[in-house]
Amino acid sequence: MHKQIPNALTILRFLMVPVFMYFLFVSRVPQRVMISLIIFVLAALTDYVDGTLARKWEVVSDFGKIMDPLADKFLVLTALAALCWLPPYNLNVVIFFVILARELLITILREVYQQRGIVVAADSLGKLKTVMQMFGVIFALTAWAFMPSVSDNLRKGVNIWFWLVAVITVASGFNYLRIMYKKEA
Repeated sequence: MHKQIPNALTILRFLMVPVFMYFLFVSRVPQRVMISLIIFVLAALTDYVDGTLARKWEVVSDFGKIMDPLADKFLVLTALAALCWLPPYNLNVVIFFVILARELLITILREVYQQRGIVVAADSLGKLKTVMQMFGVIFALTAWAFMPSVSDNLRKGVNIWFWLVAVITVASGFNYLRIMYKKEA
């Protein structure tokens, strides 16, 4: 029974995304950003815990290899959309579309390769990308939740951070393509 916990945590993370989205984009509750931050942090923790438990209990599954990164993508892209389209950050939307394009391409290719019996798990650059995305979102949401107004310098710093994340995201995408090509060869 306990061996199902990692996959259950991945499913829970999927279910947290619409709740997170609701509080950021729809809710008018004054603490909506704080609530969103809490949901995001809890979801990020489930990512860490499910991976740790899967490795500890040696229950790494194809479901987990595919669905765990997909849950991360939905969570991060939702947060990134908020940081791009909502004040106070209004990050450059090109960041969102660069990251979205990479995520779509790799997700589609993963599915194609899985159909061929080739499973490509997240590598270290992909994991770095995820950590940087999550750290950036947590930092930006924390500042947004606790500061009455976000300074221009903070806004610029967050924008620079996410441009860096976009570059690493693209680099990790090229790395996946290289790994996939090697596995197929």
